[in-house]
Amino acid sequence: MFELVRPRAELFQEWSEAHREWGPGLHEDGFGITSDDEVNTVDGFRDWVARIEHGPTELWWIVEEGEVLGGIALRAADDERVQSVGHIGYGVRPSARGRGVATWALGEVLLRAASLGIDPVVAFCLEDNAGSVAALERHGATLEAVEQHGTARVRRYAIRSGVRFAHRSTVGTDYS
Repeated sequence: MFELVRPRAELFQEWSEAHREWGPGLHEDGFGITSDDEVNTVDGFRDWVARIEHGPTELWWIVEEGEVLGGIALRAADDERVQSVGHIGYGVRPSARGRGVATWALGEVLLRAASLGIDPVVAFCLEDNAGSVAALERHGATLEAVEQHGTARVRRYAIRSGVRFAHRSTVGTDYS
């Protein structure tokens, strides 16, 4: 069973396995890594977890039986980054893709967004990311535009609170 857990330093080894699987770079959407973060040592990882724990974005790791499968982020309605990256960002490690992980996590975080009054929820994905397109559309996302963001073409979606989400359970979710 999947669960959402808040980032914590005790999961260094499990998180590192997921991070290594993605390969070098800062492309793990939903983890909140910036170019200033040093996450390859226990001390650097601990500092990063402390920073994101107190940041303006809510972050969760998607975990199954102790394995970190990915991450998902929810940005506040007034966060200036929403216009360029959306309220929600998520990523699933390559070996866990195609199992409904992103669809499940998105459903959970959409419930959290609704409880905070974020309506509509804005989300972006790369134009050619079929898995992300499917996850968003499964939750009733409406394509609003295809935009050029630097060298990437992205799809901009809106998910309105009146839409019936595909998944409603919050079992195992730690929103504290």
